[in-house]
Amino acid sequence: MSVTLYGIPNCGTVKKARKWLDQNGIAYTWVDFRATAPEPERVSAWMATFGSKPMRNTSGGAYRAQPPEKKGWGDAEWLPLMQADPMLLKRPVVEIDDEPATVGFKEPAYAALFGK
Repeated sequence: MSVTLYGIPNCGTVKKARKWLDQNGIAYTWVDFRATAPEPERVSAWMATFGSKPMRNTSGGAYRAQPPEKKGWGDAEWLPLMQADPMLLKRPVVEIDDEPATVGFKEPAYAALFGK
């Protein structure tokens, strides 16, 4: 099983996810959104799996900078924005064997996903 974790290093949720993976002995490849933005095709795959609502980083400045009507936008409106600005993406995003697996971090979800 190949695990890839996408996020930014100073994000509290990403720190929790990385700590959990480390404590549970799960090897993963780390990808920093700021250093290496995810390819548009990858963001499309995430959006197809999770939808735009779970993928939105609603606590970030990039999200707050969007116009007020953003709350009514669907996947078609969010996709090009998320492809252009990874700070709009909720973190972390986990892929297993290059397939989208989960977004965000909740310990019970990670335990179920990784069989721990």
